Amino acid sequence: MLWVEKYRPKSFDEVVNQEEAKEVLASWICHKFKAPREFCSKWAKKRSVEAKAILLAGPPGTGKTTLVHALAREINYELIELNASDVRTGERVKQTVGRGIREVSLFGYVGRMILFDEVDGLHAREDAGGLEAVIEIIETAKIPVVMTANNPYDSKFRPLREISHVVNLRELSEKEVVAVLMKICKTERAQCEEEALAAIAKSTAGDLRAAINDLQMYLTGDRVLTLDKIRRDERNPQMSMFKVLDKVYKARWFSEAVKVSSSPSFDWEQYFTWVLETIPTVYKDLELLAEAYDNLSKADMFIGVVKKTQEWELLRYALELVTGGVSQVRNKPRLPPFIKYGFPQRFLTMSRLREVRKRRELLARYLSTSLHVSRSVVNTELVYVLSALVKMGQEKIVLDKLSKALGVNTLDIRDLLTK
Repeated sequence: MLWVEKYRPKSFDEVVNQEEAKEVLASWICHKFKAPREFCSKWAKKRSVEAKAILLAGPPGTGKTTLVHALAREINYELIELNASDVRTGERVKQTVGRGIREVSLFGYVGRMILFDEVDGLHAREDAGGLEAVIEIIETAKIPVVMTANNPYDSKFRPLREISHVVNLRELSEKEVVAVLMKICKTERAQCEEEALAAIAKSTAGDLRAAINDLQMYLTGDRVLTLDKIRRDERNPQMSMFKVLDKVYKARWFSEAVKVSSSPSFDWEQYFTWVLETIPTVYKDLELLAEAYDNLSKADMFIGVVKKTQEWELLRYALELVTGGVSQVRNKPRLPPFIKYGFPQRFLTMSRLREVRKRRELLARYLSTSLHVSRSVVNTELVYVLSALVKMGQEKIVLDKLSKALGVNTLDIRDLLTK
C-alpha cells in the first residue's frame, strides 16, 4: 500500500499546519450547511463566508484534497469526487454529479459534498463546456461544493473565482515535513536519522506527498535510513524515476520524450518495469492504452533481439518506442499537473521477500548459535517444532522470548512460524 494513502490524515487535527484554511472551511460549512455542533464549536472561528463554493489553492503536496476528505469524514458527509483530468466535458460532469446527488446513500451519511479536484486542469476551449458545467453546478447545487487547484489565477478561471471563496494553503516548511516523516518512521519501526529526513524534505521543497513517496522508496526492503545512504542513492536512477516518468508522459513532442533516455543516469531496464505498470494510471481511454502497450510490446521485441544477438545498435529503436512511442499516442489528452505514480508491484514483492528471508536467516542464526546445532537442523526440524508449539497455544512463551532476543516484532516471528 502506498504510504501517502496509508498515512493520509483522517481528521482536521491530523492535517499538518493549515489552521487558517481549516477554520475558513469549517466556518463556511457550519454557517451554510448542517454540521455537528462539537465540530463547529472547535473549528468555526472565522466570520461566516457567503460564497457559493470554496476553492482551495496551493502547490502540490500541501494537503488540499486531504483537507476535504478529512472534512467529509469529520461531519459524516458522503464525498462525490471528480478529477478534472478524468471528467472533462460538460455532459460528463453533469452526468456524474447528477447521478451522485440523485442516488440514495446506503451508508448512513447525514449529507453529501462535491469535490472538483484539480479544477485548473480544465481548459475553457478544449474541454467542451467542462468549466461552464462546474459553474452551473455551483450556482444551483443545494449541497457544499469544494474545489482544489494548484494555480487558479489564470484569467480563464475568473468566472469561477467570482462565485467562490479562494483559500490559499501555505507551503509546508522543512521542519514540518520532517516531523511527519519522523512519525511515519516510528510507526513503521524504522531507524531514520533526522539529517536524512531533512535531506528528503529539502529535496521535495515542501511537497509532503513527494516526501512520503521518497521515504517509502528509501525504506523499501530496509528499515534503516541514514544521510550517507541518501547521498549514495542520489546517483541511483530509480530514486528519480517519478521525475523521469513525468518528463516522458508530459513531453510535448516525440523528440522531447526520447531525449530523456539520453541521460547518463537513465536505467532503461528499471524504466521499462515502471512504465509497464504506470500506463493505466496515465491513460484511461482503452484506445490510448492499446496504442501505448502496442509500442511497449514492440520495444520489448527489439530488446529481445538485442539480448539474443548482442546487436546493441538496435537498442535505440527500443528506447524510442518505450519513451516517445508511449508518450505521443494519438488523441492524447492534456494531462493533469500531478499524476500519482505507484511503485511497481514487482519491486514491492521482491522487497517483501528479501525482508522475509532476512528475518528467517536471523532466526536460524540465533537458534543455531544458542542450541549449538547446524542451521540445516534448525530449518528442517526446529522450525517445525516451534511452529507446532505456537499452534498448540504456547505462542506467548515462544514468541516473546524470540522477539526479545532478536529485536523482531512478535507478529513477524509468528508469520515466519505459521506460514
